Amino acid sequence: MTTPMEQAPAGGSAAGEPVADGSRGTLVEAARFLLAKAEAKNLTLAVAESLTGGEVASTLVSVPGASAVVVGAVVAYATRIKEQVLGVDPERLAATGPVDGEVAKQMAVGVARLMGTDLGLATTGVAGPGDADGHPAGTVHVAVASPWGVLARELHLSGDRIAVRDNTTTAVLALAGALLEAAPPA
Repeated sequence: MTTPMEQAPAGGSAAGEPVADGSRGTLVEAARFLLAKAEAKNLTLAVAESLTGGEVASTLVSVPGASAVVVGAVVAYATRIKEQVLGVDPERLAATGPVDGEVAKQMAVGVARLMGTDLGLATTGVAGPGDADGHPAGTVHVAVASPWGVLARELHLSGDRIAVRDNTTTAVLALAGALLEAAPPA
């Protein structure tokens, strides 16, 4: 029998692949799946968010028992916070701006280091409406840092601001869940 935290995301695979609908139910199911996998491996996590503005952390802590895994979060909406708090390379930020895969990776590594956790999740991108920093709305980078390495994905999402943010949240939770599914045994 599985507990509510052990259910795979609806519409996704047991490996936690992203689901396109971004519905509240899907978000919470992706969070449950990730939290169950992390708790089973006795891992903790922290989140660094830009375009999602706290939605990833909020979704995670909406699941009862999340405190066994979730340590904290940083909403690094301003570019200077990515550098000053998370330790993102200022030269990288000057060269690429905040909408960049390497920036997402550095955010994930930085939040894990800052909070002393095993995993760091990060989101950065353009929620819209309209372009920002030369990137169209829906251009998103998500990353997950772990003891086994760092994974990142570039996404090109459609829809309004809410849809982009919700799908980004689902994507980073699913990426982290998939990473834990493929992780070596403890």
